[in-house]
Amino acid sequence: MSSLLPVRDTLEIIGGKWKLLVLISIAEGNKHFREIERSIPKLSTKVLSKELKELEGNKLITRTIINGFPVRTEYRVTKHATTLQKVIKALHDWGLTHRKEILGK
Repeated sequence: MSSLLPVRDTLEIIGGKWKLLVLISIAEGNKHFREIERSIPKLSTKVLSKELKELEGNKLITRTIINGFPVRTEYRVTKHATTLQKVIKALHDWGLTHRKEILGK
């Protein structure tokens, strides 16, 4: 089997400019919509809402409604999402190396 199909599937689920950043933000403890939004510069409310729905649809996060006043929504990463930790670490490390290569920093 070619490696193209699994890589394509993975990129469809976690690819794009925001998905992994949203996932990392939630994993770092930002559980509420506004916390997540504030933690990621330049992320619009509309895009965050779309990304959260897609991450939930792919079972990478859960959404829980907390009754009270006001009613709040809480997001958490799933056990399935934690399997991406090695991928995220590898991307982080590669990004640091690439930044040094390109910018000399």
